[in-house]
Amino acid sequence: MNPRPIQIVEVGPRDGLQNEKAILEPAVRVELVRRLEAAGAKRIEAVSFVHPKYVPQMAGAEEVMAALPKTPGRSRIGLVLNGKGYDRALGTAVDEVNVSLSASDGFGLKNAGLSVAGQVEMLAGIVAGRANSGGDRDATPSLSATISCVWGCPFDGEVSVEQVADLVGRIGELGVDEIALADTIGVADPWAVTRVVEAARKAARDTPLRLHFHDTRNTGLANAYAGVEAGIDVLDASVGGIGGCPFAPGATGNVATEDLVYMLERAGYSTGYDLDALIETARWIGDKIGRPAPSALSRAGGWPKA
Repeated sequence: MNPRPIQIVEVGPRDGLQNEKAILEPAVRVELVRRLEAAGAKRIEAVSFVHPKYVPQMAGAEEVMAALPKTPGRSRIGLVLNGKGYDRALGTAVDEVNVSLSASDGFGLKNAGLSVAGQVEMLAGIVAGRANSGGDRDATPSLSATISCVWGCPFDGEVSVEQVADLVGRIGELGVDEIALADTIGVADPWAVTRVVEAARKAARDTPLRLHFHDTRNTGLANAYAGVEAGIDVLDASVGGIGGCPFAPGATGNVATEDLVYMLERAGYSTGYDLDALIETARWIGDKIGRPAPSALSRAGGWPKA
């Protein structure tokens, strides 16, 4: 029997770099994407179309995408917060647009200036615009949505399972291609992950789910394990464990791609990544941002499977 494949969406070039003090030139970010793809990344969050006044680390998204011509078997993702960002993304060669929303009003207002209801309305406008554009559907980027602060909000506190399930259901009805559930401030535990995944799957019906964890409180890998055990086949991770969210106080540290690959591959799952190349890339980006990458594997290295 073939090992069960787990797809890891690499988010280092966006969610990883956006919270680092170092501001890297577009050419360096392009090199990071290329190194990650050489290490096995098939889906990669390459850019963010957020105004550089708010996230200067993501300036030059168009320049990054211009240096990354479309490649068969590769999907480059652009993150957007609103319709204006979506329009910018359409002017580039992104393969997928990921719209970021929040499970809480507090974070939604802080991050995008919109309540939860306003964010759903914004997404509905994007979906309607796609349906009415009359363009070539094959040439239109696929559309996913990420719900931030699923397990807790830095401004509103706890977020209930019912709150998340309701929002998943509303987004699913709009017809997006995928819904990601994000632990933006790293407060989830494995049991809470299981509860949310079970409720979200019922609410989403046929819409695929993806999980995005931060390792802020050292529970990232445990939460990823819980997600896989609950039947999730797509997880986000950031090379080196770099990053976090600049709009969420204390939201440091994504789950490291190489740490996640090591755990899954040792358990017999298939990820399609070259672990040694990932470790090398984690150390390389650590040099570029001026601090060692925080991942365990970038320090300790891998261990051959018997």
